Amino acid sequence: MHADLTRVVLARGHHPTPWGLRPWEELPARFDTSLLVTRRTRYALDEVKVRCVPVRTIRDLLPRGRAGDLATLALPDRYLDAGPHLDAADVVHVEDLSLWFSAQLAQAKRRHGYRVLVTVWETIPLLDAYRSPHGRRFRSATLQGADLFLASSERARDGLLLEGVPPERIELSYPGVDVDRFAAAAAGGSQPEPWGHLILAPARLEWEKGHHDLLRALAALRRGIVPAGREAVEAARILILGSGPEEKRLRVHADELGIADAVEFRSVPYSEMPGLYARASCMVLASLPRSGCAMYPGDVPRCFWEEQFGLVLAEAMAAGLPIVASRSGAIPEIAGEEAGYFAPGNWVELAGLLADRVLSRDPNERTGYPEERIRRYSIQAATERLAGAYDRLSGRADLASSTTSR
Repeated sequence: MHADLTRVVLARGHHPTPWGLRPWEELPARFDTSLLVTRRTRYALDEVKVRCVPVRTIRDLLPRGRAGDLATLALPDRYLDAGPHLDAADVVHVEDLSLWFSAQLAQAKRRHGYRVLVTVWETIPLLDAYRSPHGRRFRSATLQGADLFLASSERARDGLLLEGVPPERIELSYPGVDVDRFAAAAAGGSQPEPWGHLILAPARLEWEKGHHDLLRALAALRRGIVPAGREAVEAARILILGSGPEEKRLRVHADELGIADAVEFRSVPYSEMPGLYARASCMVLASLPRSGCAMYPGDVPRCFWEEQFGLVLAEAMAAGLPIVASRSGAIPEIAGEEAGYFAPGNWVELAGLLADRVLSRDPNERTGYPEERIRRYSIQAATERLAGAYDRLSGRADLASSTTSR
């Protein structure tokens, strides 16, 4: 390992995603980046170009299923053999305040000598009152040990301020997607469906993503509850992209609403997403706030949530795809004034927007989004923000600036 490189260790517990890791693949050569990967990682990382380092956790040693999940919550989870990798790190980059790996690595920094950077997606300032006992301890450890916080939206930044983080320790750092790839597919790749409108809904199949409200909206249009052009309504199709525990119930709901013939469920590799955006005539993100608990492997129960960023919004804007979305969380901040908005859960209002903003138009029609906003959410811009934060934490900001200016 070259001594002049800034050594960055990424820790994402059991849920790093290939699309979320793209900015780290583009970091300048002065960074040596590695990702701690557990045996229970939820997504395939075969195509990720960041160096993956296998490590064990308590959850890896327990049986699969709910019994193992509950046992992990009681323990709680932690990395077991990451020490040698942490000894070599200049910066350890974790995310959110109340996750086990953020707390563990924030507490371990004195022993290993690295700096701690925390990306925060959370948009709801829960403090202690609305966190579980584990969450309170994790939050306290993360707040005490973190050197710098990267807020993924202005809403997340404001939440951090209410959590008590000093403003000088917070930087706004939007995530990034491959905007050029989505734009190229829309410009010269697949064409919209010849038979009519394809309504794209890319999001995991869980209640808080609001897919059921999209189904109800199409049913309301078909039955004339919300008026719209009959021919366009009958030809419209919904493509729900993703996987998750709600799939069976969503299929049953589409059938009982009488629209099963117009709804397709599919899970595809991320590489196919640009082509699907090019085929669609709009994208719907119907996110709902959540106050009921959901449990993920190796994590504390997540009881309060609203949309934190929505990477699909950045992808749709790059593809010029019209957006219809709820006002949940940070969505209006990210998508801007060009999108059509409805109150979370208001499927009648969603149906009206589909009628007025989508089904009344040619399926080929695209929306022009400000170029500056699209570039703000690009991988290149996200990478620059990350590199700047790493340089400042490692004390190499002046060296990086002089190298760039040559």
